[in-house]
Amino acid sequence: MVEAAQIRLLLEQVNDPEIPVLSVLDLGVVQKIYLEANQWIIELTPTYSGCPAMQQIEADILSKLSENGIENARVKHVLSPAWTTDWISKEGRQKLLLYGIAPPVDEVDKSTLFASGPTVNCPKCSSTNTRMVSLFGSTACKAHYQCTECLEPFDYFKCLK
Repeated sequence: MVEAAQIRLLLEQVNDPEIPVLSVLDLGVVQKIYLEANQWIIELTPTYSGCPAMQQIEADILSKLSENGIENARVKHVLSPAWTTDWISKEGRQKLLLYGIAPPVDEVDKSTLFASGPTVNCPKCSSTNTRMVSLFGSTACKAHYQCTECLEPFDYFKCLK
């Protein structure tokens, strides 16, 4: 008999298609795993409404489970409570940094977010001398930054609360 812990181990191998260094568990989109009427339910909360990666994540989860003999599973999307970057695991934040994406910081002053962006450390050299180039990065959940010390461009995973 399969247990939820075994499914969780398999989900550690399912990566976000937009940020492949993060598993769906690192990203914090998996809310619950439970058995209901002889079917495994995996509850997912999208990072934001309309996130195009969610369909691929769902397909990848079901494929990973099927590859491992678990055919009685389905994904249920849960919109409340809304996903927040607080749900990214500590390991996930470290993986983002090593991958070259600045992890979310607590954006205390929201009034400057659209004007200049929050102060973000460069993932390459750790300098705080960075500037937001564009509020929109390679995906909707990221902003594009540049370090004024090492001159490297990088993405910043925007804080969502």
